Amino acid sequence: MRIAALLLIIFGLLGLLTSCAHTNPPPMDMQEAIQRATTPCDHEALAEHYEETAKELQSKVKEYKKMLESYGSVTFNYGKEGLALQSQSKNLINLYEQAIKANMDMADSHRAMAAEIK
Repeated sequence: MRIAALLLIIFGLLGLLTSCAHTNPPPMDMQEAIQRATTPCDHEALAEHYEETAKELQSKVKEYKKMLESYGSVTFNYGKEGLALQSQSKNLINLYEQAIKANMDMADSHRAMAAEIK
């Protein structure tokens, strides 16, 4: 009887702890992570973070390219604002593509650092 009660308490506490756990981890403090990176695994984790960020940015590029197409096909509906929206979309696409390149370069750098340490 005591064992059953003890198991019930343990599983109850485990259930409580898992329900309180964060499903989304807090954002990575990149400056601290870069400074503490000393092992190949650390650099691989940073490279994966940069690649994941680049993938997220790529999805934004696709979204803005779709918007740009919609503004271009019916510019007369938007008037002067349509031209401004097109220009803004082009600028955002350009900025996101630059950010993608920078993130991929950082990922490549960290993969090279990981390879040097091995």
